[in-house]
Amino acid sequence: MIIRNIRSSLRKSAQTFPIVTVTGPRQAGKTTLCRATFPDKPYVSLEPPDIRQFALDDPRGFLDRYRDGAILDEVQRAPDLVSYLQVEVDARPEPGRFVLTGSANLSLIHTVSQSLAGRTAMLTLLPLTLDEVRRFGDMPNDLDELLWRGSSPAVFDRRVDPGEWYASYVATYVERDVRSLLNIGNLAAFQRFVGLCAGRTSQLLNLSSLGADTGIRHATAGAWISVLEASYLAWRLQPLHANVTSRLVKTPKLHFFDTGLVCYLLGIRSADHLRHHPLRGFIFETWVAAEIHKARLNAGQPPSLSFFRDGRGREVDVVVDRGDRFLAVEAKSGATIPADIFEGMQAFDDIAKVAWPEHGVDHCVIYGGNDAQARSYAAILPWGDVCAKSLRE
Repeated sequence: MIIRNIRSSLRKSAQTFPIVTVTGPRQAGKTTLCRATFPDKPYVSLEPPDIRQFALDDPRGFLDRYRDGAILDEVQRAPDLVSYLQVEVDARPEPGRFVLTGSANLSLIHTVSQSLAGRTAMLTLLPLTLDEVRRFGDMPNDLDELLWRGSSPAVFDRRVDPGEWYASYVATYVERDVRSLLNIGNLAAFQRFVGLCAGRTSQLLNLSSLGADTGIRHATAGAWISVLEASYLAWRLQPLHANVTSRLVKTPKLHFFDTGLVCYLLGIRSADHLRHHPLRGFIFETWVAAEIHKARLNAGQPPSLSFFRDGRGREVDVVVDRGDRFLAVEAKSGATIPADIFEGMQAFDDIAKVAWPEHGVDHCVIYGGNDAQARSYAAILPWGDVCAKSLRE
């Protein structure tokens, strides 16, 4: 077991709120994290049918067993229990009394936000960041190997073959969460849809095109994208809007949290296959965006991420809003820096000066090489420094 970056945020939240809720995808390590952080708390999983039925039939009796608190795992399996937790912690609002975990984003967050508003901190544990991968002592030195292996803890902890792991993950967890979140009758169509989404990672999300290629309606494609987000498999990066111009793209980009899953869905079966794949650049971009997203969540910060693209196609892959300053991040998978690397950033600067005059702008390029470069306009960082402090804050 390794120490996860979110652990300090988890401990800090438990010193303030009577309940801490940890959400995230299945097999991201939520249970391991919570049990390691709070080893003295009783642990109860609501997955076994008998325990779940007890919590559903007699919630007061169930909670009476754990009056001093507990870790309640997969709490979305007994959603009514949350309302009784509200009464319990209102009577005894001791910090860090209960720790809840759950994997179904939409249903869990809706239930918790309705019943436990002001009583719980919400944290999201996503797949491994690069510096967490390093702690396993088996980190690939090759970028393509890293992207292909992905960021699932099981791949590094158990040292299983990534192809075998992601095949099992899709069959076991993706299909299970799909059935629990949305009544999808044609599972084969949904599987085809997920594969088509992987082929569109880091690209503008066109639901009409995606639906047509899958053979489903536009509205259905939108609902199925929500399922991917609810399962923490994918996320939509929204475009940055500026009132001073209408020439900015208003369509979100689609990203995945785990490039290993993307590679599996695209049929990429080795690092060497990825090295020559036409979507390699998009996969690298989605990895950079996900690394920044995960780092900010682990630090207890809202992601506050967007991207910039104007009508001429000039783009900044990730824009981080840090309050009084923007961080413009460009991701380039090549090992050399192209001559036009700063074109999108300069276009963004021109609009930012007018639209957000109170904001400063910092610039950073993450590329597929191994050496940092000192440039007056932007920090040039190799892929191995994607978790640098300057990107997280």
